Amino acid sequence: MGMKVAGFIKTSLLDWDGNIVSTVYLPGCNFRCPFCHNPGLVGGVADDELIEWSQVEEYLRENRDFLDGVVVSGGEPTLHPDLVPMLKAIKALGLKVKLDSNGTRPEVLDDLIGAGLIDFVAMDIKAPLDHRYDQLCGIAGQADKVRESVKVVIGSGVDHEFRTTVVPIMIKEEDVEDIARSLKGARRYVLQQFRPKVTLDPNLGALDPYAVSVIRKMSKIAGEHVNNVRVRGV
Repeated sequence: MGMKVAGFIKTSLLDWDGNIVSTVYLPGCNFRCPFCHNPGLVGGVADDELIEWSQVEEYLRENRDFLDGVVVSGGEPTLHPDLVPMLKAIKALGLKVKLDSNGTRPEVLDDLIGAGLIDFVAMDIKAPLDHRYDQLCGIAGQADKVRESVKVVIGSGVDHEFRTTVVPIMIKEEDVEDIARSLKGARRYVLQQFRPKVTLDPNLGALDPYAVSVIRKMSKIAGEHVNNVRVRGV
């Protein structure tokens, strides 16, 4: 497998609640969200900056007794043709897999879940699943794909969470309610605080995040539609 990764965190206690994990970042994304906090991964990474998968796999093998699992993030992991062999290699080491995804490839998610290659899916819901979605993610025609992925994940039985970054001027209370309404049956919905320090659109660097009280109010609104709502990053 000639897979290369754009970033590798050897040990994290933050990327998967209750688990000690390594986190792998894959380059490239099909979205152009202005508030993206991994802008360096969006357009790909120079080849000389990539890390050989063999190096990552060696670390995982040597530390599999210490680690609970691996978080595969990005960018958008489902775009990569070597994702399946990579996940198989991780599972062969006896490690669990959490996949971070934007949900634009429901058929890939369905196949990965059906093959038993994913133990947890964390899926971003950028905006309400209508015309507002395309406006926010910067790419047309994505809402239907994300809506289908929501159905796949909720209906699969695999553990999961959906999450929305609450960006002032972009996500309002009514947006959160509309999103939560579309997630009925979800195991968990997370509202994430916006981090202005590093964003794809540098103009957002001057934007102040919502006050904690505003996000808490949003979580109560979302809780009318999803049983388990959490706030992260405040």
